Amino acid sequence: MNKNLKLLLILLFFAAAKVYPQVNFVNAFPNLSFSLPLFLTHSGDGTNRIFVVQQRGLIRVFPNDSMTTNVQTFLDVTNLVNQSGNERGLLGLAFHPNYSSNRYFFIYYTRSSDGALRISRFTTQSGNPNKADSLSELNMLTIPHPTYTNHNGGCLMFGGEGNLYIGTGDGGSGGDPNNNAQNLNSLLGKMLRIDINTPSGGNNYSIPPTNPYAGGGGAPEIFATGLRNPWRFSRDAVTGTIYCGDVGQDAWEEIDTISVGKNYGWRCYEGNAPYNTSGCGPIGNYTFPIAVYQNVGSDISVTGGYVYRGARVPWLVGRYIYADYGSRKVWKLLLSGGVVSDNSIIGVAPTGIPSFGVDQNNELYIVGGNGTIYKLQDAVVSVNGNNNQLPAGFSLEQNYPNPFNPVTKIYYNVGDAAIINITVYDVAGREVSMLVNETKQPGRYAAEFSAAGLPSGVYFYKMTVNGSQSDEKKMVLVK
Repeated sequence: MNKNLKLLLILLFFAAAKVYPQVNFVNAFPNLSFSLPLFLTHSGDGTNRIFVVQQRGLIRVFPNDSMTTNVQTFLDVTNLVNQSGNERGLLGLAFHPNYSSNRYFFIYYTRSSDGALRISRFTTQSGNPNKADSLSELNMLTIPHPTYTNHNGGCLMFGGEGNLYIGTGDGGSGGDPNNNAQNLNSLLGKMLRIDINTPSGGNNYSIPPTNPYAGGGGAPEIFATGLRNPWRFSRDAVTGTIYCGDVGQDAWEEIDTISVGKNYGWRCYEGNAPYNTSGCGPIGNYTFPIAVYQNVGSDISVTGGYVYRGARVPWLVGRYIYADYGSRKVWKLLLSGGVVSDNSIIGVAPTGIPSFGVDQNNELYIVGGNGTIYKLQDAVVSVNGNNNQLPAGFSLEQNYPNPFNPVTKIYYNVGDAAIINITVYDVAGREVSMLVNETKQPGRYAAEFSAAGLPSGVYFYKMTVNGSQSDEKKMVLVK
């Protein structure tokens, strides 16, 4: 097929379906609003609660119920947290893997007196799962951050082996003036890993023996080096891969996969481009991003997300979801066999995105800078411009893959026993294929459409319930 025609078909499809049409952003908890929310997570104890970190020193807790009005203050450390600057505050939260039995959780904050980075353990009150003991602080690690207010990092995560991972910024200003990220004796500009279950050597933690400098040659807490400001990172619940959004200087934003002992290049490199190579080693010493985008216009600061493992948007499963705080664009990215594909924008959020989060079912949420928590929903794209007319409990999803060649699947949901018809049409309105025409019991179904004998172009498919109420969507065949 002519390459120009193929490009034209793709452009026509997305122009007809509006810009970035794949997902909508829906207020997940319309009765709730938060002040400067920076993170969302769950406690991993099966209670299906949501915890939201607020920058000025509060953690809020509420049941994972879209209509809840019952939100409580889980922890108040406003007296401990440095409130100055846009990047300081209460920044991170992680629950111990055995939280259901030991009631331990960990926070990351900038200390009120001097801006030092503090990672501390707290304990939830016995008999009151929605209230932490604010006097139970046990400091695990304090990292001096004396000169600048920015680049504090702030993310905490437990790995599959039970160790605590800590992402620190390079110490601030611009260009890493002290070259902290490449200094093996500094804990700034690093991914750290500590064993918080085994105190040792006068510390409230010990060093995992597989840390690269556990035996010397650098700070033993270091897991990986050469990071600028790893604001948000996460571990894929299926593969164990650690994905990190490392905020760039002023030219490139990057996504990295973090592995033990690797050097991710800053300040020698920003993304894939040289930045300040004075005193740097051969290029082979550094591990480069799996994806980058330019820091230009409103694209100003990457927000790392999660590999989607939920059920709400099936075609996103296995894709890493990330965003830009300034432009509000949200991307999906597929990493398979070390190769990145399917790296594309799926929508533009209503507000800046400081963070993502997941609940106990691995459903993904967007933490909105406007105080709202959003969830993702398949975008409804109607062929004739009408709203979805399907009855409650019935839905027609966007086909996947799309564009496709030559086979795609159309998923649909049936709320009650009904006669379902799904038919495919060409742009002239001629019937191409009837995929479904029978009574279906309640459930989720998939209809496979093969266009092996059809020419490239835009096609429509329509779902009708009991011969009357219907919904329609577009898809594009590119051969």
